[in-house]
Amino acid sequence: MSGGTVGGATVLEVASAALSEAAERAETQLAELPEPGARTEAERAAADEIKDEIRLLRTRFMEAYAEDVHDRLTEGGKRELRVGELVEAAADAFPGLVPTAAQLAAEHDRAQAGKEGREIDQGIFLRAILASPRAGRHLVDAMLRPTPRALRLLPDFLRTGVAEMEAVRLVRDDGVARLTLCRDDCLNAEDGRQVDDMETAVDLALLDPGVRVCLVRGGEMSHPRYRGRRVFSAGINLKSLSSGGISLVDFLLRRELGYLHKIMRGVRVRDGAWHSPFVEKPWVAAVDGFAIGGATQLLLVFDHVLAASDAYFSLPAAKEGIVPGAANLRLTRFAGPRLARQIILTGRRLWATEPDARLLADEIVEPAEMDAAVERALARLDGAAVLANRRMLNLADESVDAFRVYLAEFALQQAIRLYSEDVIDKVGKFGAKPGSR
Repeated sequence: MSGGTVGGATVLEVASAALSEAAERAETQLAELPEPGARTEAERAAADEIKDEIRLLRTRFMEAYAEDVHDRLTEGGKRELRVGELVEAAADAFPGLVPTAAQLAAEHDRAQAGKEGREIDQGIFLRAILASPRAGRHLVDAMLRPTPRALRLLPDFLRTGVAEMEAVRLVRDDGVARLTLCRDDCLNAEDGRQVDDMETAVDLALLDPGVRVCLVRGGEMSHPRYRGRRVFSAGINLKSLSSGGISLVDFLLRRELGYLHKIMRGVRVRDGAWHSPFVEKPWVAAVDGFAIGGATQLLLVFDHVLAASDAYFSLPAAKEGIVPGAANLRLTRFAGPRLARQIILTGRRLWATEPDARLLADEIVEPAEMDAAVERALARLDGAAVLANRRMLNLADESVDAFRVYLAEFALQQAIRLYSEDVIDKVGKFGAKPGSR
C-alpha cells in the first residue's frame, strides 16, 4: 500500500508523519499530568483517554501498513531481526509508533504501578507483524536462529562440554545435554536472566553434534523451605513483575518465540542440511517438587515428562491475572478442553498422584527412583527414528502458522494484562510478602 506518492512522499511516509504528529501531541498532554503512580482517579481517566486515542491510530496504521513497515525495517526481508531488534528499529524508523529506547529506559527502574504502559504499544505493533503471514513467519524464523551469545560460547562448550551460567548449568555427558536450573535461592523462578540463560543453553545443546538427547531438571535448592531438595521451577518471578522487571519483549515474547519454540522445532542454522534448515534433538523434563506457571507451560513442548509422585503442576493465571504463555494453545490437546479450563481459568492444582496428572506427565515415579527413571527415559529417546517422528508429531499437533497467529494476539493481550489494575494490585501484594518468589 506504500507504492503511491503524495506530494513526492510515499503513502506510508505521509501516514507515518501524521501518526508521529498525533503521538507527539499525546506525549505533550501526558507530560502535563502527574506521574502515573501519583495521579488521581480523574487524572488516570484523562490519561487513559489520551492513550486510547493514540493507540487506536497506531492500530489502524499497523492494520494498513504492517507488511510495508516490516519490509522497510528488514530491507525487504534481507535482514533477520529478533523481536527486540525489530521494535528498536521501528522506534527509529517510525517515530511515535512504538516507545523509544529512551522512553523505556526512563521507566526501567520504576515499579509496574508507576509505568505509563508503553509496552502495550509494542503489543499493538507486534500483533500486526505476527498476524501477517509473510512478516510474521519472517519474525518467527528469525527467532529460531542461534543467539549471538550462544555462538560466542559454542567453541568453549564443544571443547569442554560444560557451560556455567547464573541460572542454568549445562553439561554434556555421554551424548546427553543436561540442563540444570540452578537459581537455588528463588526456586528457579523465571526472570530475564533465566530466559537469556535458558535460550543460550538450548542453543548450545542443539548445536553440539555430540549431543543426541537433552534433559531439563531443577537442581538442589538453598531456599529455606526446600533446602537440599530438587525443585523444577516456581514459574514467573512475581517480585520481578511487581518491581517492573518483567519485559513484554525481552522476557514474555522472547521466551515463547525463543527457547520454548526451539525445543519444539529446533534451532535454525544457515548452513543446514539439504533436507532441513533445523537442528533438532529429543527433550526430556524431570519434575521434582513442582512445576508452577511457566514451568508447566514448558512441559508442553517436551517429548517425555517424568514427575516425582509428590510433585504438582499448576497454571495460576487467574491468581496472577496474566495469560499463561502458549498454554492456552497447547494444554487443550494434552488435557482436553474441560481440564484445561479448570487448570487455567480456576487455577486447579494437579497433584502427580491424581489420574488426570497422567495427561501432563508420561511417568509418575517415587522420588527415590527419579534418577534411574530419568536415565531409562533418555535411553528410550536415543533412537535413530525419533527425530523424524517427533518432527511429524509436532507438525501435526501445532503448525507454525497456528503458533504465529496465537502469538500475535498474545502479544497484545499479555501487554494489556501487565498494566491492568488488578494485576498491579495482586503482584504488588504478593511481591511484598517476605520470602515470596
